[in-house]
Amino acid sequence: MNRYKNFSSELYNILSSEDVVIDEPMKNHTSFKVGGPADILVTPENYDEVVKIIKLCNDKNVPYYIVGKGSNLLVKDGGFRGVVIKLTKLDNIKVDNNKIIVQCGAELCKVSDAALKNSLTGFEFACGIPGTVGGAVTMNAGAYNGEISQVIQSALVADKEGNLITLNKEQLELGYRMSAVQKYGYTVLEVTFELSKGDYSKIKERIDDLTRRREEKQPLEYPSAGSTFKRPEGHFTGKLIEDCALKGYKLGGAQISDKHAGFVINKENATAKDILNLIEYIQATVKERFNVDLHPEVRIIGEETK
Repeated sequence: MNRYKNFSSELYNILSSEDVVIDEPMKNHTSFKVGGPADILVTPENYDEVVKIIKLCNDKNVPYYIVGKGSNLLVKDGGFRGVVIKLTKLDNIKVDNNKIIVQCGAELCKVSDAALKNSLTGFEFACGIPGTVGGAVTMNAGAYNGEISQVIQSALVADKEGNLITLNKEQLELGYRMSAVQKYGYTVLEVTFELSKGDYSKIKERIDDLTRRREEKQPLEYPSAGSTFKRPEGHFTGKLIEDCALKGYKLGGAQISDKHAGFVINKENATAKDILNLIEYIQATVKERFNVDLHPEVRIIGEETK
C-alpha cells in the first residue's frame, strides 16, 4: 500500500513530472537487483530542488532516504514507505589545477578517469568502487589501502533542515566506514578532492593493475553490494567465513561467492529476504565458531512483506 501517494502532488510543485515516479521497484535502483517499491522516487536535477524536497518532507513529516547508484544498499521486499531521493542526475565533474570539484551523483570511476586524463594521482584506489561520490563520502569508502579521507578537501552538504553547510576534512569526521554525514543525517551535494600532479603512464598502470586484481578476485558477474560486512578488528572477513566452510553456501537465491567469501551475491533471482537470511546465518556461524561479531557494511532499509 502506498501510504504517501497523495504527497506526490506537492512534489510536482518542485520537480518536473518525469522526475517523480510512484510505486517504483527499488530492485531497479540497487546493485543487488532486489527490493520492493518505494512509495515515491524522485530524481532532482539541481541543489535547490534537493533542498526543497528535504524541507517539504520535514514539513509534512514524510520519511525520506538518499540514494546514489544503490551499490551499498539492500531494500527489503516490502519496499520503502516515503520518498527515495536519487541523486544520480547531479553528476558534473570539474577539474581545477590539482583539485576536482564533483557533484554527489558522479560515479567514482568517472572521477578516476578525470584524474587520469589530467595526470592527477591519489584517486587510483577508487577506480573500481561501484558507487557515487556522495555515498563514498558518507561511508568514507576505501579499497587497496586508499580511502576518501586521504583525498578529500571539503564537502558541501545539506543538513536535515535543508540548510547548506561546507565542511572541511576535519569537520567531516571521517573514520572506518563512518563520517559526520552518517552521524548527523547530512546529504552530500558537492565534494572537492585535492590530488597531486603525477605521471600519466604510472597512474594508468596503477589503475589497470587494480582493475585486473578486482576482476580476478571479485564476483563482478553477479549482482551484489560489494563487501557485505565491515572488517572486524584483527581479522579478515572473507577468511573468517571461509574458515567456517561457508564459501559457496546458498540460501534461496542468495549465495556466498565461490570467488570471494566476503561477498554475498544474488545468484539466482534472490529476494531481499534470502539475502538477509544468509547474512544472519553468516553472522551466527562466525560468532559461534570464532566469537567474532560481523556487522553489515551494506545498508538495509525498508520493510518486510506482510
